[in-house]
Amino acid sequence: MAWRDWVRTVEIEPSLYAADFASLGEQIVHLLNAGARVFHFDIGDGHFVPPVTVGPVVLRSIAPMIHDRGGVVDCHLMVDDPVHHFAELAESGADSVTFHVETVDDPAAVIAAARGLGLGAGVAFNPGTDVAQAAAAAEGADLALCMSIEPGYSGQEFMDGALERIAELAGLVGDGCYVQVDGGVNQENVRSVYDAGARLLVAGSAIFGREDLPRAYRRLVQALA
Repeated sequence: MAWRDWVRTVEIEPSLYAADFASLGEQIVHLLNAGARVFHFDIGDGHFVPPVTVGPVVLRSIAPMIHDRGGVVDCHLMVDDPVHHFAELAESGADSVTFHVETVDDPAAVIAAARGLGLGAGVAFNPGTDVAQAAAAAEGADLALCMSIEPGYSGQEFMDGALERIAELAGLVGDGCYVQVDGGVNQENVRSVYDAGARLLVAGSAIFGREDLPRAYRRLVQALA
């Protein structure tokens, strides 16, 4: 299985970093029941980004319930040495890994390392990174992740200029590479993000910041209809 098999034209990806970890399993089940199939799993190392976030221990506890329902786990590595973590993430239930272009010297080799472990591969880039540089680095990857916030903390607002960067990226990557957007995506802007060319739309606070998670997820999906 690969991204082409996972994506149903477009995917709203619940960002588990924004979840209530006291009820994480229950919240995932609610979202699976609502139709979510791709879950975004953020990993921060306290170096590339300030916070240390969740890691393989949490992934091992949730991946089986997601896989049993036909879902997948999309891991976003906000870390200085992404390849170091690939094998453990693969063993822990990751389906795809995305690394930041700012952290590696040879993106093609990192993509190959992920594929060698049976993982999907993505290339992320920060708001201050040149879009053309990131698009070139994503050659051969499954997805290119355009950050619409500074990576590290959930709940930030969608940045000015992000739509233009998304559109530029979509015009540069090939048809085989999905454009993903992470940061500040909500019901008010999700359609604009889609229209700019993104097909993988990560949503954290717009889902987990609401009392009714399934309804929040479905409202994002309906905003794309």
